[in-house]
Amino acid sequence: HALFVQLDLLHLSIFCFFNSKLHAVQAFSACSTIPCNNITVSLRYTMSSPSLSPNVRVLPGNDQIKALQTSLRDTSTEREDFIFCADRLSRLAVEEGLNLLPNTEIEVTTPTGSRYDGVQFSSRICGVSMMRSGEAMELALRDCCQSIRIGKVLIKRKEGSDEPIVFYAKLPPDVENRVVFLMHPMLDTGASILKAVSLLKEWKVSESNIIILNLFSTAEGLRSVLDVHSAVRIVTTEVGETCPKHFGQVYFGAR
Repeated sequence: HALFVQLDLLHLSIFCFFNSKLHAVQAFSACSTIPCNNITVSLRYTMSSPSLSPNVRVLPGNDQIKALQTSLRDTSTEREDFIFCADRLSRLAVEEGLNLLPNTEIEVTTPTGSRYDGVQFSSRICGVSMMRSGEAMELALRDCCQSIRIGKVLIKRKEGSDEPIVFYAKLPPDVENRVVFLMHPMLDTGASILKAVSLLKEWKVSESNIIILNLFSTAEGLRSVLDVHSAVRIVTTEVGETCPKHFGQVYFGAR
């Protein structure tokens, strides 16, 4: 009887050990299938992918974000609902981009007289939207950053050529001294983004001071940008096979 009791206790301990490991893995944010002590768990949520550069920040693929992405990809979504979902998703991307800003520690006094150890941003910022779809993200940036300066860039492909051309650019005069949020919802091949980053560098903006705010991207597009400009940082909500190219047309009512 003593032997059976010891074996039962051993089995119980093994079960508890594996069960605790299972819960620990399920609570961890990742996007792949991970083996844990012979237990394989399929995970749904991710902040980054081992196949992507550490300069790419992918928002967690939770149900809220997936629902917004679904509405934006659905051709039957009404324009009013489309704009609402696009603004919400843009706000999430902007807030994640703000987490990449440098900051310094600061101590403040609260209304009750107590001390609070906090942080404050230590660099000036501005936005640059890539016309026209990038302008859809301006509202989210302004909601998060009051009185922020926003420049505009218009890049199109020349007729009969695949090469993107800068048709218009208006940037803040001191853009080289700021961290730039470059806004472009679609990152498909990366050609337009490459041209925009090159333009910012011509204006003396450091690659490390460029943060691309994006909603939908492809792995090919991300690689094409980072292969040329390895120090830029990219925030996106999704890395998929395709991008919803109707985004700008629906948001601005062009269809």
